[in-house]
Amino acid sequence: MSEKIPILKGKKIKTRILRPSEFDQLRAGAKRTENRTLLDACLLLGARYTECKTIQANAHWFDGNFVHLPSEAQRKVKRKQAERWIRLSSMGKAILPYFFENRKRLPSIQAWDYALLQWAKQGELHPAGISARTLRKTYESWLIFYFPEATNLVYLSQGHTTLTSLQHYINLPFIEEDKKSMGKWVEGWL
Repeated sequence: MSEKIPILKGKKIKTRILRPSEFDQLRAGAKRTENRTLLDACLLLGARYTECKTIQANAHWFDGNFVHLPSEAQRKVKRKQAERWIRLSSMGKAILPYFFENRKRLPSIQAWDYALLQWAKQGELHPAGISARTLRKTYESWLIFYFPEATNLVYLSQGHTTLTSLQHYINLPFIEEDKKSMGKWVEGWL
């Protein structure tokens, strides 16, 4: 495990944004197909964890291209949009049917956080800063880096304002090698 982790700020550990190679390590640690399906779907939805759980129970919200998140699905009090349409990449469109059919359902957020930490350790990825929020922040950061011309579409799909994204989500510089590795996860999103 690499000891250099650019997310430490004093003693408080911020939510970690993963590089594609780090996500691959996390995925390798998940081992079982059911776990990888849950992990992939939560990344590719880019939704809050509670929204991912609600989406898994409502397959009819997926029309083959987008996931429609009605207002009752969004429980965040300070939400910026009454409802939203989540754009999906080509891989996201392919993964979601398996996510809905998966016998394994998303667990409580505490159990999910624990599973992510275990998978990180098993994949030889330093677990600092990894939580349920990691996947959403990671994917939004990848989309912004890969599609800089479509930042407003990314913000709308994520249910954010520009200010929210700039303050909390877009904070890790990626390199060209990262961009190549992101391709399989984000292509077809735009």
